[in-house]
Amino acid sequence: MTATDPALTALAQGWCALSALHGRIEAHIERALQAGHDLSVREYSLLDVLSRQHDGEGGHLQMKQVADAVVLSQSATTRLVARLEDRGLLERYLCPTDRRGIYTNVTPAGLRLLDEARPTNDAALREALDEASKNAELAPLVRAVESLNVPA
Repeated sequence: MTATDPALTALAQGWCALSALHGRIEAHIERALQAGHDLSVREYSLLDVLSRQHDGEGGHLQMKQVADAVVLSQSATTRLVARLEDRGLLERYLCPTDRRGIYTNVTPAGLRLLDEARPTNDAALREALDEASKNAELAPLVRAVESLNVPA
């Protein structure tokens, strides 16, 4: 295959469309969360991921797992955790079985904020997808997103 191969060109165009859809959705949700709840998309995602932890086997996430879930580097995730901890939305504690491990939990205040922000996030996502579906290049991707049935 060469750089001018039609298959590569189509692949690159598909990637650009997917990237554009992601950017539009993220920017729309970011504006809504900032305006309504003083939260960024990343902060909301982190609170959401951490709120799903439980006390059962494998219920608490290590920082690398959290970083993977919110699609950030470990160092960026650590800084994000620290900012939310400073706001009283998260708390860190040592793993009771491995003193080297540090876990992070959402505080009651963080859970309240997440509950308040969830409808805003969901409505902004729906609005962004509806708007993107009007674009012929993005419409197939919107349909693909809407057809996914991924467990939380």
